[in-house]
Amino acid sequence: MTTDANPYRFGDLLALARQSWIHRMAAELESRGFAEYRISDAVTLRRLRRGPASVGELGVPLGVTRQAARKIVRGLEERGYASTQADADDARKLMVILTSAGRAYADAIIEVIARLNWAVAARVTPDQLAATDAVLRASIEDEGVARAAARIRPPPSGRVWPQRSADE
Repeated sequence: MTTDANPYRFGDLLALARQSWIHRMAAELESRGFAEYRISDAVTLRRLRRGPASVGELGVPLGVTRQAARKIVRGLEERGYASTQADADDARKLMVILTSAGRAYADAIIEVIARLNWAVAARVTPDQLAATDAVLRASIEDEGVARAAARIRPPPSGRVWPQRSADE
């Protein structure tokens, strides 16, 4: 029988929080008419909302190979959210472009993420939110992930997040 030297299991709690977040994302998106949410959709659709990208470029923020990124893109195509075409300058590059349904889905993802962020911020104090942000950043050791996290602004200090209704 193994006993933990530290009974606090941060990693387990973090994984459960992520699982809850994903379930909320899926439920919110389904209520807006976007069923079959996949974990890779948020990163991929938000990137494509800024403009077309090659399959290889999409794999970088996802941390996956070009082959795995191609599978993700294929899933987007099958659901009608993206199309592909050869790059005009380099026929070896496969460019991914959002369809109008894909743009609507990307917009919904952006709105749902904002709502979930507000919901969390409204349930804690500004100091708790800042401390949570600091702990999450401290838990990141991978350089590439740390660079991505550095691009995310920390919560504003001292800001009191207003309560928002479920309809906002």
